[in-house]
Amino acid sequence: MLYVSTASGARIPALGYGTWRLSGTEAYDGVRTALDVGYRQIDTAQLYANEADVGRAIRESSVDRDDVFVTTKVWRDFLDRDGILRTTDESLAKLDVGPVDLLLIHWPNADFPLEPALDALREVQQAGKAKYIGVSNYPSALLAKAANHVELTTNQVEYHCLLGQGALLSEARARGIALTAYCPLAQGGIIADPTLQEMAAARGVTAAQIALAWLLGQEGVMAIPKSRNAGRIAENFAAQDIELTADERARIDALPKDGRTVDPPFNIPWDAPAL
Repeated sequence: MLYVSTASGARIPALGYGTWRLSGTEAYDGVRTALDVGYRQIDTAQLYANEADVGRAIRESSVDRDDVFVTTKVWRDFLDRDGILRTTDESLAKLDVGPVDLLLIHWPNADFPLEPALDALREVQQAGKAKYIGVSNYPSALLAKAANHVELTTNQVEYHCLLGQGALLSEARARGIALTAYCPLAQGGIIADPTLQEMAAARGVTAAQIALAWLLGQEGVMAIPKSRNAGRIAENFAAQDIELTADERARIDALPKDGRTVDPPFNIPWDAPAL
C-alpha cells in the first residue's frame, strides 16, 4: 500500500475511497466493500449527508478502527467558531467512530474571516476531536495564507489527468502539505480519452487505473476515487501496483489540463490550469 507523509506528522494511505453522492445503502455497501478490498482511507463530509452510513460501515467492518484513516469536512455555511464546533460534534455523533483522523474546511467562504475559522478548526484538534486538520478547494495563494496561520495536513481539490494544479502542487510541496485529488477520474471523463485508452490496452488494465497511477506516482499526492461498483472499487485499488514509465507520464502530462468538472456558483477564482 502506498502512503503519503506530511510535515504535520501524518502518514496517510495514498489511495482512499470517496463517498460524494453516495447515501444510504449505497454509502454503507461502498465503504464495506472498499474496506474489504483493502482501502484504509475513507472520505466523507457534512454536505454528503452520509456520515451515519459511513460510520456504521466502518464500525461493522472487520477492520480495526485504528487502521482506518477517516476524513470529514465542515460545510462553508458554518465557518464561524460556534458553527465549526457545533457541526463537528454533530459529525462525530453521526459517524460514531471516535475522533476523526482529519477535519477539513470544505470550501472557502469570504463571508467568514479566514483566521477565526482556522482557529476554531485548531480548537477542535486541540480538544482531541480531530487528529489533523486541513482545507479543501483552496487555491495556492489562499493555501499559503492559511498555512501561515495553522499547520495543515492536506488541501483536497479536483485534480486529474485533464486538470492541472501546478501552482498548488508547488505551494503544497514547499510546505509539506499533501494534495488530495477528488474526482480523480474527472467524473468518468478520462475513460474515453484516446491516449489513456491506448496506454491501458497496452498494459491490459483500465484507463481509470492508468489515470490513478499517474496521480499516485506524484510526490505528496493522494486520490479518493468513488464507485458504486464492487469490481471497479477493486480495480481502482489495484492501480497502486502500476508504475508508469517516464514516457507514459510525459504523454499524460501533455494532455489538455483545463477540464474542470466541479465549478459551483460560489467557487472562487482559481490558479491558471497547468501541470
